[in-house]
Amino acid sequence: MTQAPSTARLVERAGLWVGLLLFAGLLLCPVPGGMSSPAWRLSAVTVLMAVLWLTEAVPMAVTSLVPLAAFPLLGIQSSAVVSRGYFDQNVFLYMGGFIIALGIEKCGLHRRLALRIVQFVGCGLRQIVLGMMLATGFLSMWISNTASTMLMFPIALALAAAVGEMLEHTAAGQTPGIEAAANSPVLPEARLRTLSIALLLGIAYSASLGGLATTVGTPTNIAMIGIWEKQPELVAQYGGFSMGTWLVTFLPLAVLMTLTAWLVLTRGLSEPQEARKIGNAFFAQRLAELGPASPAERRMLVVFGITALLWILRSPLEFGGVRILPGWAPPLHQWIVEQLGVVDDYGTSPAVHDSTVALLMAILLFVIPGATMADGRVGRLMDWETVQHRLPWGILLLIGGGLVLAGGFESTGLSRWIGSEFVEHVRGWHPVLLVAVVCLLMTFLTEFTSNVATVSTLVPILLAASLSLGVDPRLVIVPATISASCAFMLPIATPPNAIVFSSGQIPMREMMRQGVILNLIGVVLVTAVTFLLLRPLMGVTL
Repeated sequence: MTQAPSTARLVERAGLWVGLLLFAGLLLCPVPGGMSSPAWRLSAVTVLMAVLWLTEAVPMAVTSLVPLAAFPLLGIQSSAVVSRGYFDQNVFLYMGGFIIALGIEKCGLHRRLALRIVQFVGCGLRQIVLGMMLATGFLSMWISNTASTMLMFPIALALAAAVGEMLEHTAAGQTPGIEAAANSPVLPEARLRTLSIALLLGIAYSASLGGLATTVGTPTNIAMIGIWEKQPELVAQYGGFSMGTWLVTFLPLAVLMTLTAWLVLTRGLSEPQEARKIGNAFFAQRLAELGPASPAERRMLVVFGITALLWILRSPLEFGGVRILPGWAPPLHQWIVEQLGVVDDYGTSPAVHDSTVALLMAILLFVIPGATMADGRVGRLMDWETVQHRLPWGILLLIGGGLVLAGGFESTGLSRWIGSEFVEHVRGWHPVLLVAVVCLLMTFLTEFTSNVATVSTLVPILLAASLSLGVDPRLVIVPATISASCAFMLPIATPPNAIVFSSGQIPMREMMRQGVILNLIGVVLVTAVTFLLLRPLMGVTL
């Protein structure tokens, strides 16, 4: 008897044909007025990739390669331009960060850090998720969202494994009163899966949310402020953006959204009371069993700490117009330009990037001695065999595909067309409805495009539209910028999403299911904060 195909298999088959039909149908349709032909063809490719990613009709890494073939054949971008997008500096940032994470895992440091964190925040499953989210969000207020996710990623994986071990001990009857736990309607395996998803998505989401709370927390905020400051007449009329005012305005939003994300992610997470009772003793015992830190762990901890410091201190840190930390990258950039006479593209962009730090420290792992092997030879903190077999190469292609897609939106003018069409349809709308729709547009557009590119492209359009509508521009461009950090559905939406998705523990449908809820909640909360806090604190007028 032939076995009926599973629902997942049917979705995959349907996704392939639906994606191809929509792709062909859009190509055969006439180009909308005002849109270029390459932009329309890019729309068709985007729909195809979105359907394939959503249904996982083909492996996600394979879908990410579609632009390499489709863009040149459809006249969207040349093969040389497309291929360069897959070797963006951000791709190498993820590679370096992943290698450092593998080094932490290889020497066992992640287990020790995870057990320490559990001892600090408590052994309740929901407490663990909240503690990790708050720690990640705080880091992201001051360093890049990507770097903060990289730092917490291996610790989250170790935490899930440690808690899973505790639940297995509980379910196996190794603690008093286990009969009630064994009869729990939620099996330990299912509970562990829910915990892993909540931990990993919680880290990604809190990294994006922490970044929106400060002017330096994410490049989108910096980009918008840079565009604003290039309009001296607007700065003279409305004023600028200070760190203090921004923090007071949007820190409540970041905290509220983080707590909302925590509630959404952990709403199905439960634990037997027996597990809570034995939790502290269990983790203390496991920590004692690890014994003193090995030389490899201590060296890896030093590398980990230096990496974090270099990321944190790379850019200047200012608060309320006062520079607290100068940052080490600007003086180095100036020295490269002046002393070495290197011009190239250093005149318009920093000479070093977070990827510089990540790759430098990753390379050092192949040099620094690690554990002593059985034959007496001293190994290294990292070896190429581990990288070759454990590095998520498919995720690097996924990230590259997202970057290429974002570059196409910008080069073909598709982002500008979407923004222009939006402006034509919002004239005469109530300010609350206007802000809500702007937030909705930015949130879901950023799922498929670079948030920095989206802000850089659409903020000038929205700024001009606000002036023509007679609306204070800050009422529109600030919530639009904040919403660019509130894309939670797809791995390509933000680097933190892509990093945690690389664990292989988060189904695409689960990320989309959780993400769409938070996307919509984000639209409501950003709109509310705009009128309840931004208006009075920044003196925005209607």
